[in-house]
Amino acid sequence: MKTPHIPQDAPYSDSQRAWLNGFFAGMHTQMIQSAGSVNQANARVINILYGSQTGNAESVANDAANVAKTHGLKPIVQSMDEIDLAVLAKMEYLLIVTSTYGEGDMPDNAQMLWDAVSTESAPKFENTQYSVLALGDTSYDQFCQAGIDWDNRLAELGATRIYDRIDCDVDFEEPAENWISAVIPHMAEGASSSTTAIIDTQSPTKEAPKFSRKNPFPARLTVNRLLTAPGSSKETRHYEISIAGSEMTYEAGDAFGVIPTNCPDLVADVIKAIGYEGEEEFPVNGELMTLNDALLSHYEIKLPSKELVEEIGKRSGDQELNSLLESGDKEALSQYLWGRDILDLLLQFPSMEFSGAEFIALLKPLQHRAYSISSSGKQFPDSVHLTVASVRYESFNRQHKGVCSTYLADLVNSDTQVRSFFIPNKVFRVPEDDTLPMIMVGPGTGIAPFRAFLQERAFRKSTGKNWLFFGDRNAATDFIYREELETMEQSGLLTRLDLAFSRDQEEKIYVQDLMYEYGAELYQWLEEGGYFFVCGDAYKMAKDVDKALHEIIAKHGKLSDQQAVDYVNQLKKDKRYVRDVY
Repeated sequence: MKTPHIPQDAPYSDSQRAWLNGFFAGMHTQMIQSAGSVNQANARVINILYGSQTGNAESVANDAANVAKTHGLKPIVQSMDEIDLAVLAKMEYLLIVTSTYGEGDMPDNAQMLWDAVSTESAPKFENTQYSVLALGDTSYDQFCQAGIDWDNRLAELGATRIYDRIDCDVDFEEPAENWISAVIPHMAEGASSSTTAIIDTQSPTKEAPKFSRKNPFPARLTVNRLLTAPGSSKETRHYEISIAGSEMTYEAGDAFGVIPTNCPDLVADVIKAIGYEGEEEFPVNGELMTLNDALLSHYEIKLPSKELVEEIGKRSGDQELNSLLESGDKEALSQYLWGRDILDLLLQFPSMEFSGAEFIALLKPLQHRAYSISSSGKQFPDSVHLTVASVRYESFNRQHKGVCSTYLADLVNSDTQVRSFFIPNKVFRVPEDDTLPMIMVGPGTGIAPFRAFLQERAFRKSTGKNWLFFGDRNAATDFIYREELETMEQSGLLTRLDLAFSRDQEEKIYVQDLMYEYGAELYQWLEEGGYFFVCGDAYKMAKDVDKALHEIIAKHGKLSDQQAVDYVNQLKKDKRYVRDVY
């Protein structure tokens, strides 16, 4: 549809011609918008729900919506905590995109809806056509379990699977794109407007970030400082990484992705264990490279893949390992593999033989590691601060090291290009209202985002109260950022600083114990509109803190257990109870 205009030789003055051209241009825009509105009104609605812990599932959901519009569909994208079961049951065309965190757990924003749909009284979904995209990590036993659970439950309730579930590993972009391009035409099939693209005048196309996991920025390490004192059982370090010249920006609460290289000594030992020299060449991603370079920069050589473990079982003939594999007992197999890496398994069964090509084919691609950023992008626009515990331990008569934590600690210097990118976390954010209270629970390296939050509050001159629960093993050796925190407390930026050092007394004290002790005040802060944030260990600490929160609300709010659950669920829906756990 061309925009009408007044010819140059028409009998109008320049000002009249300009006015008429502007008038026609405006009418043209309104006609396009009206056409879009008509298309929107008549289009088939598809609901795209996401369960997301860090933002990946949300990003894929939005990508699916953009493709849906080109097929004449009307997509509605929502977080799972934005709807209830009654609304879900009425959806006729449904796409679910969900990640899995921890040991097969639902993302926080999906848990309430999952609990509701899992009940025996859940309604039937006989009018629903659906498909599921699951995001996960094959290094975890319960790979993509959240997506699997959703897929199975909807089928149990009578919904029609319009396209088979796709399970994505850490490299999710390509399979997610394939799922979108396949499932959207199925959703559009038979729709009256399937051949007419919807004109969306409200949502400008979002530009892809200049740097990403596929195209990382070559950052530089400028500071590597030990935070723990001599005698500590831990090695926790503070890093500052320059992103000057990248034009990248970040917010407090985001994560920083670092793509490491493997330890050269471990690479050499693995190459020796499979009987090679390292200079032999093999095809990797379409190009020839030496085995040494391939294992150094392209493959995960620490944690064995499921396929590698199974092949080692087959080739070694080891009765114990094969019994575990055949039993299907994932917990027992996990215990067997605990503390072992690929080299341990190769050394345990030295009679096995692998060709270089066979061995490479059984490895997973080397992945980035994500770290919570411990600085405010407003205070430090050209620098990213990280707080990282170096993983070092002895097992099976060898010294073991974490891949990325010791890459930063031992291998990176000022001349090293640290391949990196930002991972936004739109939910884990300082409250927009600067007057509202914040309660932060972050023991150990869980303090990282809260250091950033406090810097952000200082930069914004926020008047809201700030309360930090922090702890570790011993105050003398593990009180990281002590001077900074005490200065923040003295200045009034930190309204309360409560410390739990578990090994400084006979009876261990943890952050949740302090929550119970000061429960009345904690509940009062929540009643004042306070936000409750948790960062750190998902398996023990976060579960204990969650249990404490429910019990504190029940006790001091004089609520029943169910009312306390409802209270916490409302905090989650309001994005006032948010966790960054791992």
